[in-house]
Amino acid sequence: MALRANAEVIVVGAGPGGLTAALYLARYRRDVLVVHDGKSRALRIPKTHNAPGFPEGIQGPELIDRMTRHATEFGARIEEAEITKIERTANGFRLCAHDGRTLESRAVILATGVFLNQLDLSPEAHEAAIEAGVLRYCPVCDGYEHSSARIGVIGCDSDGAAEALFLRQYSDDITLMPLSHPELSKAQVAEMVDAGIKVEKGALSALDPHQDRMDVRLESRDAPLSFDVVYPALGCRPRAELAAQLGVKLEAEGCVPAAAVKESGVPSFFAAGDVVEGLDQISVAMGHGAMAATKAHNWLREEDRHTLQADT
Repeated sequence: MALRANAEVIVVGAGPGGLTAALYLARYRRDVLVVHDGKSRALRIPKTHNAPGFPEGIQGPELIDRMTRHATEFGARIEEAEITKIERTANGFRLCAHDGRTLESRAVILATGVFLNQLDLSPEAHEAAIEAGVLRYCPVCDGYEHSSARIGVIGCDSDGAAEALFLRQYSDDITLMPLSHPELSKAQVAEMVDAGIKVEKGALSALDPHQDRMDVRLESRDAPLSFDVVYPALGCRPRAELAAQLGVKLEAEGCVPAAAVKESGVPSFFAAGDVVEGLDQISVAMGHGAMAATKAHNWLREEDRHTLQADT
């Protein structure tokens, strides 16, 4: 189905942040279009137990389906297309899709999230390991579910050390391993030892995921190490290219500044969710979406009021 050429507000991204923004805007009776490329990280969540209101847990695809139905019930339109370019126009913004189609709107909310730096596994093996629960990327999201488990952390640098220390509150069996070579300082190694965290030195040579464990082979060991779950601490890449095209100054890590939820420095351009600097969580993204939508709505109201005054 072809994209309609215009909307009052275009939301780029259909994860929890973007869909919350769409719901609020639709209920503000705004003409809102959500455009997404089908790559929301939430779609890959086997089950989350820290989404408020779902104590029994909820699968990521089910959550996105519920949120999509909720937003469209109130009038939001949702289309799939990859937006590759954005530019200012006299009336707002022009967005260009990968297939050459263009869209125009008066306001934009960027909710494109992040790309994970993943372990070197085939796509099939990688997704199967996530589904089996032996590979996880967010200790804040599901560290609790691995209480007392054998936990391996891959990434022997400051990020990996911080992740290992965070997970230590759930288990006393934590092993920190390098991806290629250790980058911990002597002080950080001492901190790991004091916390009871084992630190390996050999570079990662192979991963062998199973339904009930992840075997990790290191160059320094003849036999593999087995873990109930492995957490890579390899970082991520914010999908903030569109913000940069508009001249938004990104943070050092590549995120959109946290202030962009309310004020990005570019009139009528806002951001929500994991692309924004802060805690990458479903509940945070939802809050961002509500705030960004309200700011966009109020900005449009003010613009309409000024136009009306000028005309009279």
